[in-house]
Amino acid sequence: MTKLQPDEHGHAHAHGLCQHAHDHSRHAAAGLARAEKVCRERGLRLTPIRRKALEALYADHKPVGAYDLADRISPPGGRRLAPISIYRALDFLVEQGFVHRLSSRNAFIACPHGHGANEAVAFLICEVCGGVDEDSSPAMRQAIRGMAEGRRFETSYQVVEIVGRCEHCREEAAGSRQ
Repeated sequence: MTKLQPDEHGHAHAHGLCQHAHDHSRHAAAGLARAEKVCRERGLRLTPIRRKALEALYADHKPVGAYDLADRISPPGGRRLAPISIYRALDFLVEQGFVHRLSSRNAFIACPHGHGANEAVAFLICEVCGGVDEDSSPAMRQAIRGMAEGRRFETSYQVVEIVGRCEHCREEAAGSRQ
C-alpha cells in the first residue's frame, strides 16, 4: 500500500484544486503505470475503454459523471460510447482501487495512491469550486473499524464524504470582504 504524502498543511491531496501546487501529469503517469502493473499482476486487462476512462479522470482532477466521461472518451465525430460500456469500465476501475465513486456527486475520481479498494478513505469536497482532496489515516481507519466491529458489521466499501469549503475558497471569500 502506498501511503498518502501530506503537504505542508498536513493534507494528503489527491486531485484538489488546480491552484494547488501539484504535478498532476506526474500523478497521472504514475497512476496509469500502477494500474497497468496491477492488472498484469492480477491477470486482468486494462482494456482501451478502461484506460481511456482512467486517463480522462486523471486529466480533470475533479469528479466526473459517467455521461460526461462518455462524451470525453468517445471517438471525435463518431458515435458516443454506450453508457453501459462506461459503467462497466468504471465498475472495474473502482473494484481494482484505481478510481473512487463519490456518491454525493454521482461522479468518479482517479486515485493515484495505491491503497486497496476497501480501505477507509475520506474525501473533502469543496462546495464552491468542486475540488476534492483525498485523505486516509490510521486513526480514521481504526475509528471506522471499531464502529463496524462494535455493531458486528462487515464493511465492503469505506468512503467518507465531507462537504464544505476548501482553504483557497475561504481565503478568496475573506479577501473579497476586505
